[in-house]
Amino acid sequence: MKNPLRDLLFFSPQAQRGLLLLCLAIVAFACLVPVYEHRAQRAAQPAAVPGEAYQDFRAALQQEATAGQSDADLHANSLPGASLPEPVLRPFPFDPNRADSATLRRLGLPERTTQHIVRYRDKGGRFRQAEDFRRIYGLTDEQYAALRPFLRLTPADTLHPRVQPLWAGNPGDNMPEPGKYPAGTVVDLNRADTSELKRIPGIGSAIARRIASYRQQLGGYHDLGQLKEINLDHERLRPWFYVDTAAICRINLNTASLGALSRHPYLNFYQAKAIWEYRQKNGSLDKLHALALFDEFNEADLRRLAPYVCFD
Repeated sequence: MKNPLRDLLFFSPQAQRGLLLLCLAIVAFACLVPVYEHRAQRAAQPAAVPGEAYQDFRAALQQEATAGQSDADLHANSLPGASLPEPVLRPFPFDPNRADSATLRRLGLPERTTQHIVRYRDKGGRFRQAEDFRRIYGLTDEQYAALRPFLRLTPADTLHPRVQPLWAGNPGDNMPEPGKYPAGTVVDLNRADTSELKRIPGIGSAIARRIASYRQQLGGYHDLGQLKEINLDHERLRPWFYVDTAAICRINLNTASLGALSRHPYLNFYQAKAIWEYRQKNGSLDKLHALALFDEFNEADLRRLAPYVCFD
């Protein structure tokens, strides 16, 4: 009896070759799909930023960030869902009677505490001594202890400049613009917030923000002539300002990170890297003149940097 299954499963030599080619095509396709997906993923990734200096900078920052951390700390930071560290204070000299909310936030204070300080002043409150600042609602003992050395309180006889009449005399006698200070008013360039800066004739919101922003980058002004560096006519503004250099926040060349050094307006990346590498090889600096040995520094660089550095 003839078996029908035998005829059903019988393939001619041509059909057998076709099936073999089909199987080979399926296997080749299955192997190529993962390769294609891998290349597509690599193409979707952002290209690396070129530049040897940038790569050196990233590598140095990574080395500095991991220096001193234990293996357990690094492992804990890499765990999924690990909690981020709480914001820390970044103290610098400030006057709680004059600092605006942006300045207070740059200190590292929580937003709610900043609002309490501003609201207290808006209601007529003034900080005449350090203990007055301590009583701000929401300010912890640790925060007060950290900020206490940086408090620069306004003298009591100048706490209310805004309530003094802007002009007194006969109409037309050097009457100032509405909302501006009268002639003869002098404010501290290092402690005036943006609200006070805008009361200087010729200074609007944009210029006030520019002055305050550059002051923050520098750590404070050392001379009124530095306003030229942000394209301002310092001679026209000279009658309105004095500079209290005690308010300058100095950068410690022996402890500042590579990132903090390179962010200062008077230090470029290569100069910051030279300082950082010197510390790695030779230990602490004890004087600024030691930097004169580096090709990255000249005498002019050291002169303008001198008011902004310390070695403690």
